[in-house]
Amino acid sequence: MKQGIKFFLLCAALLCSCASHKKTVYLQDADKDSATKISNCAGVKIQPQDKLLIVVYSKTPELAVPFNLTTISYLSVEEKTFSISQQNSVGYIVNKDGEIDFPTLGKLRVAGLTREELTAFITNKLISENYINEPIVMVQLLNFKLFIGGEVANPGMYEVTNDCITLLEAITMAGDLTVYGRRDKVKIVREKDGERKVYVVDLRTAELFNSPAYYLQQNDYIYIETNHKIKNAGRR
Repeated sequence: MKQGIKFFLLCAALLCSCASHKKTVYLQDADKDSATKISNCAGVKIQPQDKLLIVVYSKTPELAVPFNLTTISYLSVEEKTFSISQQNSVGYIVNKDGEIDFPTLGKLRVAGLTREELTAFITNKLISENYINEPIVMVQLLNFKLFIGGEVANPGMYEVTNDCITLLEAITMAGDLTVYGRRDKVKIVREKDGERKVYVVDLRTAELFNSPAYYLQQNDYIYIETNHKIKNAGRR
């Protein structure tokens, strides 16, 4: 009789373990050594209310002065390296029309461009209008932030320094989901072009790579729901 009870309890434990495994493991349907085509991250698009740091460099430093809000210290003209003072205190705020007021060049429409596209646009404009023959332009997004809440180890606001960040990377930044977090219903709230969209992603399947929310945008809010069945079971 006792052996029968032990066998029953063992089977029950194994079934619970399998169920828990299916609920918590990521990318369960990704085959070993499988290969899928990677969709390139185009980089975040500049939006109204974004804050941009834009620095223009020239081999002849005085030519670049009219195009900079910051103070530039040239470390090596030959290697084209320089440092920027006060980069966190100044910047261009993109207005509601998607424009910035750039020194000398006037109003520039920047909304909808990536950092690389804006860099190329300003570079070409400086050359075509005969301001600087060989300019070097640096563009940086100063307010690329993500917000992660719910069942993660470290919820909060996170600043991003790269042009591209994936949902999995963001979750890792927050210390991963807790055991109570729902892997099958991760919500990403995105505000863009006057609309608010909510994407729902299942981390357990490789289909998440095809989601428009796999590559995150500035000010995305990621919310992890609580799996109340698991949480309540743990209290028994």
